[in-house]
Amino acid sequence: MAETKLEAKMVEAMQRRASVGTAMKSFNSVILKFPKIDESLRNCKAVFEQFDEDSNGAIDNEELKKCFNKLQISFTEEEISDLFKACDFNQNMGIKFNEFIVLLCLVYLLKDNAPGHEGKSRMGMPNLEATFETFVDAFVFLDKNKDGFVSKNEMVQAINESGERSSGRIAMKRFEEMDWDKNGSVSFKEFLFAFTNWVGIDDAEDDEDEEEGTV
Repeated sequence: MAETKLEAKMVEAMQRRASVGTAMKSFNSVILKFPKIDESLRNCKAVFEQFDEDSNGAIDNEELKKCFNKLQISFTEEEISDLFKACDFNQNMGIKFNEFIVLLCLVYLLKDNAPGHEGKSRMGMPNLEATFETFVDAFVFLDKNKDGFVSKNEMVQAINESGERSSGRIAMKRFEEMDWDKNGSVSFKEFLFAFTNWVGIDDAEDDEDEEEGTV
């Protein structure tokens, strides 16, 4: 279940979005979009670097406030602080690039449900917003019961529909990659973090360290 006010808002926003439905027909159609998603997210790197004023590879709370101001994202200080805490996944007091993507996508979802934003570019980054819409669509496709979370059974059902031979095993592996807190259900935030990993958007050094550690 949602832990904070912000997470409760995200679940509500996703439930409203799920009630509209999705044109996505299979999980494979998401996978086919990976190269385009990858390119779009990498183009976001320039935006990240612009706001990482001290060039330390992470955006702090003050830098994030300036970023929101520049992108004309009108959130309260409390909301910005909640978003920062929610997306600083490693709790290292800074938003790294993959966390920044997740944060912007959550902003996209929340603004999508704000009155008066329908049909407008929400952040002035239409290409990136098209990618975020793909993420939202993919989550809505997986969230069969429209409760704002994806369960293990829903993941199995979605992979089964794609006609994969070893669908059960693939579904379990994908679900485990998404369910970071191991509570048996996946929030949109967890889904986004898994997605950035699947398309290879995370910190190269971290990957290398992990690989060295697993050899």
